[in-house]
Amino acid sequence: MTHLNVEVLAAGSSPAAEPITSAGHGQLALAVLLGIAVLVLLITRFKLHAFLSLTIGTLVLGAVAGAPLDKVISSFSAGLGSTVAGVGVLIALGAILGKLLADSGGADQIVDTILAKASNRAMPWAMVLIAGIIGLPLFFEVGIVLLIPVVLLVAKRGGYSLMRIGIPALAGLSVMHGLVPPHPGPLAAIDSVDANLGVTLALGVLIAVPTAVIAGPVFARYADRWVDVSPPEGLIPERPSEQLDRRPGFAVTVATVLLPVVLMLVKALVDIVIDDPENTVQRVADVVGNPMMALLAAVLVGMFTLGGAAGFARDRLASTVESSLGPIAGMLLIVGAGGGFKQTLIDSGVGQMILDISQDWNISALLLGWLIAVGIRLATGSATVATISAAGLVAPLAADMSTSHVALLVLAIGAGSLFLSHVNDAGFWLVKEYFGMSVGQTLRTWSVMECVISVVSLVFVLLLSLII
Repeated sequence: MTHLNVEVLAAGSSPAAEPITSAGHGQLALAVLLGIAVLVLLITRFKLHAFLSLTIGTLVLGAVAGAPLDKVISSFSAGLGSTVAGVGVLIALGAILGKLLADSGGADQIVDTILAKASNRAMPWAMVLIAGIIGLPLFFEVGIVLLIPVVLLVAKRGGYSLMRIGIPALAGLSVMHGLVPPHPGPLAAIDSVDANLGVTLALGVLIAVPTAVIAGPVFARYADRWVDVSPPEGLIPERPSEQLDRRPGFAVTVATVLLPVVLMLVKALVDIVIDDPENTVQRVADVVGNPMMALLAAVLVGMFTLGGAAGFARDRLASTVESSLGPIAGMLLIVGAGGGFKQTLIDSGVGQMILDISQDWNISALLLGWLIAVGIRLATGSATVATISAAGLVAPLAADMSTSHVALLVLAIGAGSLFLSHVNDAGFWLVKEYFGMSVGQTLRTWSVMECVISVVSLVFVLLLSLII
């Protein structure tokens, strides 16, 4: 079964479903450009929420393509539903695990343990390691809120340059956010192109490690020469563990965080080695390593290893879980609307149009996915919107790709979604304010770092595509 058929089936249609419009390539191309232009304009100029912007952009796309409005609405609704069904539970479970990690003091335990054992020279490497571990289950913004106070504290008390300590931490978080599931962007792209999650996770980690090193400790040396700022006073909030009598140990915290990653990697390895759907071992691995089961197992284990170790009673655990779900409502709506936008692209025949046109191009599908994601990222400022939109546009190109190359397509799109964070990105302002930098200083450090991550990870993606 081709990838395009899988996408259509996911939307509740038959494999042979006709496009919802008979428009030619020229009209479809105009529809895509106007749809994305409206999306960009609403987000950047009118500051409209990305969920509403994606919804309106989808309607514009369908109208310009000449599709009946009822069919556009059906495509959008089907895509939204299938996307939320595919990744919504995973995002929710990831949010619960991240909240348990933060509230129990487990995140602080990881930070304090590594910093206590790191020498002055190794401190930037310790920061990128901390960010990488904590960044696995946490959303980027949550990771910043957790890590930046530690960065400021370490820089101030140890007399370190803020850039030498802060850039590695930001690089570790950003790389995980863009390349490694269970973050929303990579999950949505995996769902869009029907990639294997285990293979994508394994290759994502493989690419993320050297990328974080180059964009973190290595680039920090240059950023330190370009910008010299002191940790701003009054921006060090209380850490959660300061209000606790005890907190979980380092080893058990790291084991809990890595549990879903290990389970998903085991499933991918068993699928490769055994490759027999009837084999009992593979069937067990397929269940245990299913993303939802792996994250659910980590959450249940975390309630004991993190919440229990911190002395949380049942009511405290319940309130922690409840408080973790509220902040992700907006993210779920954005991801879902992105899935609706993607499905409308496919049902309108835009995906097939790109497939037809790109056959005559002398350009790699991986590079094409990266370029489209870069363009949408620059325009909207949202890595998640860029990932979802780009994945929908290039999805048909994955039809004839191998499992590993489909995973690399996801990573190429994720890499493009991180390119050049600037003034239309909330993360840009978050970093600027926490570090006490001017707009120019933030552009020379944070924004350049994001470009380094994007380009370096693309290079690794292309190199891997030649090897595997």
